[in-house]
Amino acid sequence: MQDLKARGLLDETLVIWGGEFGRTIYSQGALDERQPRPRPPWPRFTLWMAGGGVKPGIVYGETDDYCYNIVKDPVHIHDFNATVLNCLGIDHERLTFKFQGRDFRLTDVHGKVASGLLL
Repeated sequence: MQDLKARGLLDETLVIWGGEFGRTIYSQGALDERQPRPRPPWPRFTLWMAGGGVKPGIVYGETDDYCYNIVKDPVHIHDFNATVLNCLGIDHERLTFKFQGRDFRLTDVHGKVASGLLL
């Protein structure tokens, strides 16, 4: 990040970091230091974005005190894809491809740009 910023490339480079899926804050089974219990997967996860038109230094979205439910500014995967495509200068509603006689979009028939993330 520092290198991109020093070279003046951060404004035109979108950096995204994320995981495959999230984990719950609790473990399964009894707590025992000798045999750690796994935390179950959770289909809600965190992504980190920088540069490329993304507002710096903000946290977008919020979970409850147990990190179980999204309580503010949820971003569906279709919205995330629409936002990334927007950062790349692509209108997700116009980017279509034909398959079996139907026009498809990368964001399906959904997807709104999460404008609160953008400059």
